[in-house]
Parts: sequence; C-alpha cells; structure tokens
Amino acid sequence: MRTRPLKVALLGCGVVGSEVARIMTTHADDLAARIGAPVELAGVAVRRPTKVRAGIDPALITTDATALVKRGDIDVVVEVIGGIEPARTLITTAFEHGASVVSANKALLAQDGAALHAAAEEQGKDLYYEAAVAGAIPLIRPLRESLAGDKINRVMGIVNGTTNFILDKMDSTGAGYQEALDEATALGYAEADPTADVEGFDAAAKAAILAGIAFHTRVRLDDVYREGMIEVTASDFASAKAMDCTIKLLAICERAADGGSVTARVHPAMIPLSHPLASVRGAYNAVFVESDAAGQLMFYGPGAGGAPTASAVLGDLVAVCRNKLSGSTGPGDSAYAQLPVSSLDEVVTRYHISLDVADKPGVLAQVATVFAEHGVSIDTVRQQGKDGEASLVVVTHRASDASLNGTVEALRSLDTVRGVASIMRVEGE
Repeated sequence: MRTRPLKVALLGCGVVGSEVARIMTTHADDLAARIGAPVELAGVAVRRPTKVRAGIDPALITTDATALVKRGDIDVVVEVIGGIEPARTLITTAFEHGASVVSANKALLAQDGAALHAAAEEQGKDLYYEAAVAGAIPLIRPLRESLAGDKINRVMGIVNGTTNFILDKMDSTGAGYQEALDEATALGYAEADPTADVEGFDAAAKAAILAGIAFHTRVRLDDVYREGMIEVTASDFASAKAMDCTIKLLAICERAADGGSVTARVHPAMIPLSHPLASVRGAYNAVFVESDAAGQLMFYGPGAGGAPTASAVLGDLVAVCRNKLSGSTGPGDSAYAQLPVSSLDEVVTRYHISLDVADKPGVLAQVATVFAEHGVSIDTVRQQGKDGEASLVVVTHRASDASLNGTVEALRSLDTVRGVASIMRVEGE
C-alpha cells in the first residue's frame, strides 16, 4: 500500500458534506485498504467558518474555496455545495489545477454536464456524480458501466423522496395535498420552500442526467417536460383506486419506438398497483429500467438524506482515488448517439380525463364523438349524475399528447361540458 495519502478537498459542509467528512474519518482504515492508499481531508470550504463542526479540525476550515481548489496538491475535490455558481467555476478550476471531481450537484450537471465533461477530458481528470441522482441508490454507474453493452429503451422512476412521501400520505390516509405537505415539512422531508420538489424541478434535473446516460445523447434540463404535483387531489386518488392504480410523480426517459429520438418528462401519473413502482412508499426512491438484453431491472433505496447521499459520494471517491493510483480515468461523457430530443406532443400514452358535465341525455354521445373526431380511442367510461350535474370519467387507449390536447380543447367548447376537472397520464402498462 502507498503510504503517501491522497488529499481531498471538501466544498460544502452541510448535511451531506458533514457526513462525508465523518465517514472519511471513522472509516479511514477501511477506505485506505479499499483504495490502496490513505485518504486525507486536506481542507473544507464553508460559508460560515464560526459554526462548530464536530469531528473536523478547525484548522481545515476555510472560506476561500477558490484558493483551496488551486492548491495544486489536491487529488480529489468533493463538491456538495449545489447550485450553478460558484460550483461550476470551482469544478473547472479544480480540473485545471490537477484534481478530479466528485459532485452531487444535479442542477449543474443537468444544465452544463457536457461542458464539465469536456473540461475533465481536456485535463485528463475524472468527473463522477453518483450522488446527483437518487441518493444512495447505485444507478449512474450501472447505467454507464454495467449496462454499457445493452440498449436501454426506457428509464422510469420515483426520484424525489419529498413528493413520494406527500403522494403516499394522500393515498394511504386520504389527506389533502396541503395537509400531507405540512406533515412532510414537520418531519424534515420537505424544505421550508418546497417549490423545487413539488413543482418537479428537482426530478427534471435528474431526468436530464438519466436520459443523457441511458441514451448516449446530450439532454439538458430545458429539454425535459416538467409538470408538478400540487394540483393532485383526493378525488384523483379516488379515481386511481377505482382503476386499481395509485399516483406517483414520475421521471420518464424513453427512446421512440423507431429508435430515432428520445423524450424526457416529469409529471404525476397513475400506475397500476401491480407495477413495482406502486409499492414504493414514504420518502424512498426507485428507478425501473427496461433494456433489450437485461430486460426489466429496478433499483430501490433511500433517495436523499445526509448519510445515504454521503454513501454515494464516498463510493465515487473510492473509484476516483483508485483511478488516480493506476494513472487512469473512468468512463467519461458518452454522447455518440446524438439523438434528437422530441417534444411531449409526440409521446404516446393512456389518459384519465375527468369532466364536469350536464346530467342529461346525449352528453356521453357528444363526448364520444369528440374523441372519435380527434382519433382518440376510448377504453372505459364512468358517469355519475345528481341534481342536473354529473361527472364523466374517460380512460383512453394509447394516444399522442398532441391529439389529446386537441380533444380537450374541443370538449371545452361543448355547451354540455362545464369544465375539465383533471387530466392525468396512465403509465406502467
């Protein structure tokens, strides 16, 4: 074993960073044995230097992150500060001064992953980011290494624990959205401002990363269709249960049937209770992968939290350090396919549409005619009426998003249709 330690700079010492530092200290001997050399925490960049950080030598604390990554003796920079800047500049500076990088920064990778990979390749350094998607779940490495010889057709998953907790609570207790969100906040699953989670921004960033790796195509955050889950209601869950389904906020990345394009999207969807993702409860994450040779695979586990995310960071750290010792680098950016990213209009799926209609003869025939005129085939219809008003629930066969949008606009023009209560995709069939 090499006795000279590999030096690690830690950028950020919050929930995840503090766990990274703790594990590096408490598992130092095991890490050294696995790597083939000791690893030494050489500096920790923070914004609040006066805060007490148990187990970390105060002499390692600095507010000058730029100076830390420019030192020249740093072997690996671990970036867990998040956001776009200064993280982007710090990472590229680290490459320029001889360090490889381990990051958990999903937003930055979704926006500028191609540029960061190019910077790493130019300097002959590693860029690893297992922790950027689904916390402790090994997912990035299986997609870009274990399944590198296979053709992946679809990646569908629950990649945000906060939203899964909220939707699971609504499903299991009948709670409304706000009530479930309040409980998630009280338990620490939701931030004081939950917008990034409940509006789907967090999941969309992860979808961009997953799609890029799965399909060897550059997919940016702007390419991902995003729809949050704040409008999901208790009545939507009642409709889902009537179909033996539940509702999840899903990130779906798929290759077109002809193989000529890909799509990436995030939105709430009904999925059958028989689907493996339907049983994912609480704040857990799970990702379902479909490929030609391996078939169907599911990756499941805690998708957030200090210790689980730190576990993924340390896994990357071990891999990068091993590469450093052997004088090699791991897999880089694979975008050789360069498939176009299609709009949601071309996505084909089933739909569940709930309409408020007049309770009188002929309404169902009018509605069915509109669906037929737009080429959307109806699978099932359920109607309930009382006191001159009625609800009409239509479940379609598979249809394109564009044809469904045209159908809904035409339905709104009918005098007998009072309003469209909800529209939800049905996935997993």
